[in-house]
Amino acid sequence: MSLESWHEAGLITTHATSRQEISDLLAIVDIDLKDAEIPELSAERKLSCCYNAILTAARAALQATGYRVPKSNSSHHYYVIQSLRYTVEFDSETLARIEAVQKKRNVVDYVRIGEVSDALAEETLALAKSVSRRIRDWLTIIHPEFSLE
Repeated sequence: MSLESWHEAGLITTHATSRQEISDLLAIVDIDLKDAEIPELSAERKLSCCYNAILTAARAALQATGYRVPKSNSSHHYYVIQSLRYTVEFDSETLARIEAVQKKRNVVDYVRIGEVSDALAEETLALAKSVSRRIRDWLTIIHPEFSLE
């Protein structure tokens, strides 16, 4: 598969982005990462902030590549995250770690609390920071027209 084949299948659409749009998305990433460090937040909320940071950073990478996942796609989050395989060339292990965070986030947001330890929240924060940094570095190298560095 590729982004082009996803486009042909109607899973993603073309999208003309701008430096401002990418900047706005990365600002969301920054605030989510900052919020995830608020000591008073529950581990569940910290994990949700980290997941949102990862998802938004992945959206920035996809949009910089000229595509977006329509909100009408019921698997919107899945395709945004999986697009990292084609945009920033994330390996399967990193994507599996992100998918595990997504599943845990879905449980704590929609089913029950008590599923996230402080240690898992910290591990997820480290992952989110790493993903964010890698996407920012990728933007600087591959799409300098959108880079804020």
